[in-house]
Amino acid sequence: MFRNLRIVNSRNLNNCLKLNNRLSNKSFSTSSSGILPITTLTENEEMLKNQVSSFANERILPLVKEMDEKSMLDMNILKNLFEMDLMGIEIPEQYGGAGMNFMSSIIAIEELAKVDPSISVIVDVQNTLVNNCINRYGNEEQKKKYLSLLAKNTVGSFCLSESGSGSDAFSLATRATKQPDGTFVLNGTKQWITNAKEAGVFIVMANVDPSQGYKGITAFIVESSNPGLKIGKKEDKLGIRASSTCEVILDNCVVSSDSILGQLGKGYKIAIEGLNEGRIGIAAQMLGLAEGVFESTIPYLMERKQFGKPIAEFQGMQFTYADLAIDIEAAKLLTYNAARMQEAGLPFVHQASMAKLYASRVAEKTASACISMLGGVGFTKEFPAEKFFRDSKVGQIYEGTTNIQLQVVAKSILKNFKN
Repeated sequence: MFRNLRIVNSRNLNNCLKLNNRLSNKSFSTSSSGILPITTLTENEEMLKNQVSSFANERILPLVKEMDEKSMLDMNILKNLFEMDLMGIEIPEQYGGAGMNFMSSIIAIEELAKVDPSISVIVDVQNTLVNNCINRYGNEEQKKKYLSLLAKNTVGSFCLSESGSGSDAFSLATRATKQPDGTFVLNGTKQWITNAKEAGVFIVMANVDPSQGYKGITAFIVESSNPGLKIGKKEDKLGIRASSTCEVILDNCVVSSDSILGQLGKGYKIAIEGLNEGRIGIAAQMLGLAEGVFESTIPYLMERKQFGKPIAEFQGMQFTYADLAIDIEAAKLLTYNAARMQEAGLPFVHQASMAKLYASRVAEKTASACISMLGGVGFTKEFPAEKFFRDSKVGQIYEGTTNIQLQVVAKSILKNFKN
């Protein structure tokens, strides 16, 4: 099946691409100043990029149209993602993961999005939200149990949003009521939850009942086998249709105190820190989308002739795709810079918001322009541009809307000038 891939089983990527989360690597090209371009990749990162690209084009690309039309993920693709360790990129080796760095997750997300942003977001949520939250805040027992599952065969889902609580995360209606025996009963409904249909592990954010003297959001790890957790309506979406987006219903869902992730009442910090990293993941997804639609359009412009020459040679067309290429490069620089800052342990919230906002705008602009450049065929499903266009819109909505990103950036600017 993987005749042109060097990765042929679940351990090869793990064995070939181990990283120590260091930015320095022998593969970095030297420069007289010692300062390297932001887009420089290590040898291992470059290898990962090539492997994911080959996999996406050979295994995912033939199924993109069918998955989009049926609004359904091909489960063999999900199996392949686990076999290639792409669902546990940053999970430490001791728990069965690949033990790679944050940039590796970003590279994988970007490369998958060039072919299908739906598959890309599945990998994004698993790695940048679920895995990282448990790895950072879980106790040793939680890490051993859940990271081992998430690395091997279990999809994770992050349950924050509700019908009345989107951008205003403090207004969660989902309640956790503590019982005399120390257990908690969760009640509420989560909306627009990615990976919900396939997930075996859910991180659920709930407000502990204030009448019991508690205050603040708490994160709970809930397994899909819990009889109090039910998957509700699956959304019929404009784009990223192979990725499931569903209601998650908590109906007298009983969980033990051992299911608390982090500390009681400290879940908001977990949610926000997860989303901050997740925004870099969405930036990578939108960057990959823009690159994918651009790269699938330019060859047509070079082949199609009008008035005796390829339409790519007309100045009006050249101005359009040159402008898009500049935007894509700028989005790449913002995204990679935010990822490297996260890796280096530097403050990156400001940069993550800028990257997510800008890349999502570039994705929609590029997909729209490519449809126009393709002309009539661009408006049909014969070319992938129309699907990329539909997929692009969500980038300005999830993981914090465009207005939320603008607010984050504005607050950062005000803070800097006040100081």
